[in-house]
Amino acid sequence: MAEVMLFAGTTEGYELEQFLIRHNVNVCLCVATEYGTTLARRGESVQIRQGRLTAEEMTALMKEEDPVLVIDATHPYAQEVTKNIRIAAQNCGKESVRVIRETRDSVLGEQGTDLSGREPDRVYVKSTREAALYLKDTTGNVLVTTGSKELQEYTLIPDYAKRLYVRVIPSVDGIRRCNELGFSGKHVMAMQGPFSEEMNEVLLTELSCRYLVTKDSGDAGGFYDKLNAAQRCGVTTVVIGRPAMEEGLTTMECRKLLTERLQLKSTPRISVIGAGMGMAATMTEDALHEIWQAELVIGSKRLTDSVSDPRIHTVYNEYDSEKIAAYIQKHPEYETIAILLSGDVGFYSGARKLLSLLPENTRVIPGISTVQYLMARLRLSWDDAVLCSIHGRATDLVGLIDRNQKVFALLSGAGDIRLLADKLLEYGMDSVMLHVGENLSSPEERICCGSPADMAQYEGGKLCALCAVNTDAKPEERFYGLPDDAFIRGKVPMTKSEVRSVCLSKLRLRKDSVCYDIGAGTGSVSVEMARLAVDGIVYSVEKKEEAVQLLRENKKRFRTDNLEIISGEAPDALESLPAPSHAFIGGSSGSLSGIIELLLQKNPEIRIVITCITLETLAECMQILKKKDFQNTEIVQVGVTKAREAGNYHLMQSENPVWIISLSGRESTGAEEEVRSGAGA
Repeated sequence: MAEVMLFAGTTEGYELEQFLIRHNVNVCLCVATEYGTTLARRGESVQIRQGRLTAEEMTALMKEEDPVLVIDATHPYAQEVTKNIRIAAQNCGKESVRVIRETRDSVLGEQGTDLSGREPDRVYVKSTREAALYLKDTTGNVLVTTGSKELQEYTLIPDYAKRLYVRVIPSVDGIRRCNELGFSGKHVMAMQGPFSEEMNEVLLTELSCRYLVTKDSGDAGGFYDKLNAAQRCGVTTVVIGRPAMEEGLTTMECRKLLTERLQLKSTPRISVIGAGMGMAATMTEDALHEIWQAELVIGSKRLTDSVSDPRIHTVYNEYDSEKIAAYIQKHPEYETIAILLSGDVGFYSGARKLLSLLPENTRVIPGISTVQYLMARLRLSWDDAVLCSIHGRATDLVGLIDRNQKVFALLSGAGDIRLLADKLLEYGMDSVMLHVGENLSSPEERICCGSPADMAQYEGGKLCALCAVNTDAKPEERFYGLPDDAFIRGKVPMTKSEVRSVCLSKLRLRKDSVCYDIGAGTGSVSVEMARLAVDGIVYSVEKKEEAVQLLRENKKRFRTDNLEIISGEAPDALESLPAPSHAFIGGSSGSLSGIIELLLQKNPEIRIVITCITLETLAECMQILKKKDFQNTEIVQVGVTKAREAGNYHLMQSENPVWIISLSGRESTGAEEEVRSGAGA
């Protein structure tokens, strides 16, 4: 008893046989010839029936085996066999499926179109006889690749046995038929195809052929390799049109049907591959091996175009992790899958999220990262470089360049180059040297070097990376509590150094914090926040125009490009801002309750520090603490006394006492992590 009855005779048929063997499905494999038997794979689950069957014989066999499904994977030209299979399946009440051969473009137009015609390097005919009639009135050698079955038709051609070179499958019957018709010696090539374009080109050149006869056998039959070889050799191709357009399933569609109908367990071999710069030359041998073994190749079109082959792979152009995982789940027919990601899978790659959605046994193959390639082209080491990406991320690139002699960054396009150049000029960093690499490893590769002034009008594409070299970089300083005289102050109130130090300690900032400084004044707290949250962002909210101007000047002085100034009054000015992870309230203008309410709405787990100078503000703050269920609440009074010179003496002078209230929203449940990751999205 067979679960599947498979009528083979084509590449597609034997591929389906191997698929069923791998899944231990009982198969009755029907082949017409002894040669077909030699192509079949032996397996315990396979029984082979050899010989040409009539519709009645097929019916009897189907009743005997009682298969769940009948698959017709016979040759596209074997129309009578296909008809008999369909009749037999209907007689037995069995479901039958026709497997059709995929083609990129067919010489056939709409069904019923007359194929007779001529193009400069191609002639279309309806049958083998028409091909022979056409060649009868020509001169020159001919390579015939249509097999031995219809060779009799070519005897119409004068001196056919001398002009024609026939390529047939290496079967005893086929070679005997050639010999009986007078073809012998080098005029008979018994070879198993399909053949590469290069192989066809060699034969056409070696045999001095002026014509090539072929059927439209599709990619699987090597049709396009024949066409390309003939065109390269200046040979006219005589194409025998395929039968009327068939309806049916492709090999992969048939595999999907078998998987669902027989409830086969799908355990695909998946590889996530670092594709380097996107060209095959920058991929490892291991990566290329996995790609060529894959039935399905997934990735952006730029990546798949460079390494995929429609004759071998199904291609799905996508880079969204969730869509990729959903596609694989939806298509269990694919057993080997290669997913291409640009650069290296461990360097600002989508692999992190993708791997969380794929099976644990997914293989990960590293690639050459952009930083490796560009720095090698620049002949620079990168072990002392700071690596970052501003491709869809919030990164203080100006600050990194200010603090480090060498910074490498992935960019979103030429606009990022121009914007960076403008900012560097604005911050007085005109001595920085910018090295930009675009379309790396491709024929369109371009590497440009210049100062910010040179790059201010940079034009280019989207695929670019940057190495910034700053020989005047200052060592990175991560301390807080800068001296008060380091800031431009004017007449605007400022949170003094000692109080500022305590406030920053209580805030507990991270590198990627999203911070509000409400009532920012001169911006002393904002600047210190921005220096600590180097991968985050600080929003300085201030309503007074004089203070806003001081904020701009201090931002420029300290080169804190991750500080954004918001001119307006809280809480209204906070409405449109991203959710904060931390907030400092140095001035509330009587709106403290509304400000805290809005902060908690934006992020219930926010960390807040409030300074109070007046008793009224302290009282308001205490009332709020009673109404809300805050965590980790602390109240500290800071009284600072500083020495001042009086002649030869030093007198101690007290500053106004300040109350510092620090608190957190409810305990973290993971939302804080979402706020943090959202800041970099």
